[in-house]
Amino acid sequence: MYPYDIIPGIGLYEIFYALALVCALLVLRILCDKLGFEARLYNFSLFCAVFAIAVGYVSSILFQSWYDYMETGTFRLGTGMTFYGGIIGGILGFLLMYFAVGGHIFKDREHIRALRTMCDVASCCVCAAHAVGRFGCLFAGCCHGKVTEAWYGVFCPELGVKVVPTQLFEALFLIALSALLLYRTLHGKGAVSQYLIAYGVWRFFIEYARADDRGASPIPWLTPSQLTAIVFALAGVAFIVFDAAKKSKTKAGGDA
Repeated sequence: MYPYDIIPGIGLYEIFYALALVCALLVLRILCDKLGFEARLYNFSLFCAVFAIAVGYVSSILFQSWYDYMETGTFRLGTGMTFYGGIIGGILGFLLMYFAVGGHIFKDREHIRALRTMCDVASCCVCAAHAVGRFGCLFAGCCHGKVTEAWYGVFCPELGVKVVPTQLFEALFLIALSALLLYRTLHGKGAVSQYLIAYGVWRFFIEYARADDRGASPIPWLTPSQLTAIVFALAGVAFIVFDAAKKSKTKAGGDA
């Protein structure tokens, strides 16, 4: 871990955070090209993505402040950021812009027809960016695991002891998941349900190895992230049911 400034006010956490955003936009561009999106649809999607990033940034701060409020009874801004808060805010921001503005741009409803594929693309962008961002967490020392003397432990300057590098484990998991999602998206097999379920399950169990302060949730025996992880996994199952119902309906219509 290296929680020190590279230049005044900027450390490796900020650098990797910026790289994560660049990674998300780069994956968006590559997938839109590979999937044959028209330039107009790509430009609109890029606009929505940038708006979503801005909303997600604010949302990540607000969610962490709320978690802290649940634990301490005091609401203070600027106590940190949380991934789930960022992605929830980002999703809502993206969909708001996608539907509110898209209808005025695409009179042929092209953006609606592309929405399901766009969900798969978005899951790839988020997963890849999250993988890069977790390296920033590793260097900053946030989101760390429990104290350990195991060979894989990493020295945490803030605590003065070795801890489980949960950030590194999650980054490696997300890299592998990103590769799977990219493959599935490029081959038209869908990715969003796999992302929601896989990350939800992973995050639920990796939380047991975490030891940093994450705030409190309405359910005392679950961390805020575990509670949200369950929602993620259920949303992934809902996507699978929706896709299966849609295929069944299409097949029935074809047979008729």
